[in-house]
Amino acid sequence: MADIITSKETLAQAIEKASVMPAPRDVLMANPKYFSVDYVINPHMEGNIGKVNKKKALWQWEVIRDKFRLLGLRVHEMEGVPGFPDMVFTANQSLPFIDQKGQKHALMSIMHSEQRKEEVPYFEQWYRRHGYNVHYLDAAKIPGFEGMGDAIWHHRKQILWGGYGYRSSQLAYETVSEAFEVPIVMLELVHPAFYHLDTCFCVLNEKSVLIYPPAFTNDGLDLIHAAFPTVIEAPEKEAQELFACNACCPDGKNVIIQKGCHEVNKALKQNGFAFHEVDTGEFLKSGGSVFCMKLMLW
Repeated sequence: MADIITSKETLAQAIEKASVMPAPRDVLMANPKYFSVDYVINPHMEGNIGKVNKKKALWQWEVIRDKFRLLGLRVHEMEGVPGFPDMVFTANQSLPFIDQKGQKHALMSIMHSEQRKEEVPYFEQWYRRHGYNVHYLDAAKIPGFEGMGDAIWHHRKQILWGGYGYRSSQLAYETVSEAFEVPIVMLELVHPAFYHLDTCFCVLNEKSVLIYPPAFTNDGLDLIHAAFPTVIEAPEKEAQELFACNACCPDGKNVIIQKGCHEVNKALKQNGFAFHEVDTGEFLKSGGSVFCMKLMLW
């Protein structure tokens, strides 16, 4: 039976009871050889068609890749595919996880936009080559689910935070929860510029999170504050223009974040985190930054 959490009264108990899950130590990234802005499927793409500097984008991508390596993670690189400029945003096409027996699984996405639907089979092939059990949602019943763009694991716990409202359907989470026996905390997204959960919600560790509050309902904010003793709030400019909340904290202490997020970085430092600034300016033109450009794996 699906375990969907929508009230803070049941959240604390669910987190306490959730099985421990090791932190992922691998990263999957897709080479941006074919990255560009060729269409508009989110507000950030408006006015940016044809404006990507490909050489600069490659350099920015390589710096992010090397940051993960310097933090001790193993990076897997996929080749980009002609005709799929957004394939570089590898957080979206799947939801990977590891079960209590150590078995690796991947749930494949149902992309909301027609332009991105055919990215998914390339990731399925990668998973099969690397020993994952591959699972699917019923596209006839579920209109959309965009993987870790909207479904984000709690730090070292088998409990998911599930964003819905723009790209992913509530129905998807009922299926995910029941099939994989994991509780899911539902968060409705209400700001069109923050269409994925990973644009406004960054889990830092088990007790800390970075968010942009206007992206959520009051009920959603209540859930977030009930689960995390430390909630860092990004200011509007840093959240919307610099995608501060699309940062990534792979180990519970080091945060890779777009450069220029001064207020967020100050708060991170005050709460014991180290921040590592990178430039994702070319990718911001397409509505993505650090978290979008990688997929954490086991």
